Amino acid sequence: MARIEIDGQPYDVLDGNNLLSACLSLGFDLPYFCWHPALGSAGACRQCAVIQYKDAEDQRGRLVMACMTPVADKMRVSIDAEPVRQFRSDNIELLMTNHPHDCPVCEEGGECHLQDMTVMTGHTVRRYRGLKRTHNNQNLGPFINHEMNRCIACYRCVRFYDDYAGGHDLQVFGMHNNVYFGRFEDGALESEFSGNLVEVCPTGVFTDKTFSAHYARKWDLQTAPSVCAHCGLGCNTAPGERYGELRRVINRYNGEVNGYFLCDRGRFGYGFVNSPKRILKPRLNAQDISAEASENHFRELLKADKPVIGIGSPRASLEANFALRTLVGEENFFLGLEDTEHTLLNAIIELMRHGGIHSPSLREVEQADAVLILGEDVTHSAPRLALSLRQAARNASFNLAGSLHILPWQDAAVRNLENQAQSPVFIASICATRLDDVAANTYRGSPEDIARLGFAIAHSLDESAPAPAALGDAEQALASTIANSLKRAKRPLIVSGTSCASLDVIQAAYNVAKALPATDTQLTFTVPECNSLGLAIMGGATLQQAFERIGTGLADSVIILENDLYRRVPGPELDRFLETAAHVVVIDSLENKTAAQAGMLLPAAVFAESEGTLVNNEGRAQRYFPVYPATDPVRGSWQWLTSVMDDSQWRHHDALTAACANAFPDLAAIIRAAPGADYTVKGSKIPRQPHRYSGRTAMHAYINVSEPGQPHDPETPFAFSMEGDTGHVPPALLPVIWAPGWNSNQAINQFQQQTGGHLCGGDPGVRLLEAAGTLPWFGDIPPAFKPEQGSWRVMPLPHIFGSEELSLQSPAIAERLPAFCVMLNPVDAETLKVDSGDHVEISTLLGISILTIPVRIELTLPQGLLGITSGLPAFQSMKAWAKVTIKKANQEGRL
Repeated sequence: MARIEIDGQPYDVLDGNNLLSACLSLGFDLPYFCWHPALGSAGACRQCAVIQYKDAEDQRGRLVMACMTPVADKMRVSIDAEPVRQFRSDNIELLMTNHPHDCPVCEEGGECHLQDMTVMTGHTVRRYRGLKRTHNNQNLGPFINHEMNRCIACYRCVRFYDDYAGGHDLQVFGMHNNVYFGRFEDGALESEFSGNLVEVCPTGVFTDKTFSAHYARKWDLQTAPSVCAHCGLGCNTAPGERYGELRRVINRYNGEVNGYFLCDRGRFGYGFVNSPKRILKPRLNAQDISAEASENHFRELLKADKPVIGIGSPRASLEANFALRTLVGEENFFLGLEDTEHTLLNAIIELMRHGGIHSPSLREVEQADAVLILGEDVTHSAPRLALSLRQAARNASFNLAGSLHILPWQDAAVRNLENQAQSPVFIASICATRLDDVAANTYRGSPEDIARLGFAIAHSLDESAPAPAALGDAEQALASTIANSLKRAKRPLIVSGTSCASLDVIQAAYNVAKALPATDTQLTFTVPECNSLGLAIMGGATLQQAFERIGTGLADSVIILENDLYRRVPGPELDRFLETAAHVVVIDSLENKTAAQAGMLLPAAVFAESEGTLVNNEGRAQRYFPVYPATDPVRGSWQWLTSVMDDSQWRHHDALTAACANAFPDLAAIIRAAPGADYTVKGSKIPRQPHRYSGRTAMHAYINVSEPGQPHDPETPFAFSMEGDTGHVPPALLPVIWAPGWNSNQAINQFQQQTGGHLCGGDPGVRLLEAAGTLPWFGDIPPAFKPEQGSWRVMPLPHIFGSEELSLQSPAIAERLPAFCVMLNPVDAETLKVDSGDHVEISTLLGISILTIPVRIELTLPQGLLGITSGLPAFQSMKAWAKVTIKKANQEGRL
């Protein structure tokens, strides 16, 4: 710690920090633009000026930029001295000479960092009357609006997009006072993290295009803490609602998980909530019925002579799955996972429980000094993890900077060292990945070959680990190179997951982690859906066992919870199962093929309308809360299930959460993920509405001039009101970021222990699984993959905008879907006499035609594999590892 003096008062601050960060951490209102806690210091805007004094005798001092000045013991500075206040006022006046006077029509208005800093600096009168510089705007795709005339040239956008996120198509053009931030031509921004420009930009240059379509001011959005539903990482989000419609999703800071940033799928995939495919009424035999009638029919169905089976879901909450499990009985509960995925998740849970290797948070991932990725294209399977891995690759340059006495927040100086030092990242994947640009070495192969490389690396690290037979010289040399780099690391990280649909790959990843000598070794797995890990912890039988239960007549009715089973098993097999069942009850929020087969269909609330607990890939349980009440008769899935239980004590969500915690030792801590519904601040519930929220009478005047009563929420600590306190609540319950003078998202620094660090009171969520024990080596090593002449193996490849079920229903995401095609190795394409754009006919080995589709030549795809985008509806009949035949299609056979 260092003791510094600010305007005559002593303060203790972190040594090695910059002065701006230290002042903000102490609660001082010091204006800034170019600095950002995640991006470091650039010194571009000159707005954070302070006076630094040489010693106690110095009364004049000198002007310095706080973001570029390291704190030092006995430092004396002034924030409020008149010369520095005048400098900041003059500086912002110059910055504003070209800024338009368009706050009333600017979508950033009311949550604009530029507005906050202008008011904070005292610049309230415009003297400049000359002509303003003007620019043409660009079409940057379905996610981002562009209004360059609002730019103040802080350089945050390109520093995030290019330097932090690894983008290449957003650049700065021009010089001096006439710079332009954009693309070389119109077109969608290519980075999967482009949406963060909306929050990184301190003005209205980059705004949310999906929000523009149904815009409302920040103070008119009702908000609640939530968790992203689009992958297994559990990023924290803050959805906003107006008039019963979800309007946008923004990042909610969690120091251990997503920090300041979201991926574009998490930010823009919310469109499914407002989709015309929403199920809004109960249906019985395709006819609308009342909620009361549906309850009665549901209750009678459960009284049948034969047992009813329940099929759970990895996108439903722990509470909803537990309610279904309780309703049908443990022996009749099935996880609702495709059998291979079921096996892989069980293996991952076993490794996390008993493997003895720590599963890191995303913050800990960023601290790794060597990384091995086995079998994952992380950008597509777990996007926010990829952004963290990109930061981990920089750690060697930070270490080199430290040896040269360059502080880590001095961004430009550290980045100049990146060509001299970079932490090793090794990627073994099926084909090229979006992280290859930071990789020290890459390997392409089938899942078997990737696993064999992993086993070889483990053997190179520890000779007692089993070694693969007949490994090629090139692979053996690569394994030795990777092993040597990992062995030297202090915080090595192994990344794997379920994308390859290979248990061998997961076991090889564990062997490598087990073989590493470092005491701070970390092992993380990606999982497909938002509650995949939570469902696996709960446990249950396989889908095939469910099919057998119905097929053999041991049960004749099935309840399917938030799960389109056609995405998991072949259509004909599922058709037989659903036709055999006497009664099919589906509880879901969106129309899908499974819902279309339901005898009784019950409308489920989405994440923005209900509450629940999800467990992310790290094993962290987190709560999400309803932003607005579901429109009757839509209910949370857990409410439909508990409503038909006899003498149920779980009429309230907290009681259901407690029962779930009591039933499973690994889930015992979920009751600590967030305070219960009885939590209040000074006797009042927490408001979902900001204190400037527009009145309810005006909102509903077109229906009735009488003011409607506020909805009552007995299930959460939140009120559908603006009355109450949000300044002194636990982080898990913080609905909106606001502090006096800080209306933009930069207000988060008022809620952190230190800027860029953990939240006051701790980051949301509670870890359920901690590393313990050890497991023996895995030694069942597969033989090398041999392509078979005349047949190809189907290999689904995840895609950030094409593989996730819910986001596919978002119009903005739909515009970014990958090209509808299959991928072939160039040698295979030559064998088939096809080129990119040609159509091929794909058939089973029995000659049954599956699909006629265009081809894309993928140079990095191994021979014998047929790459498809997992999750796209057209590919649902093509399952992982299935063998197919391919031939060039006739002109008539083209789609």
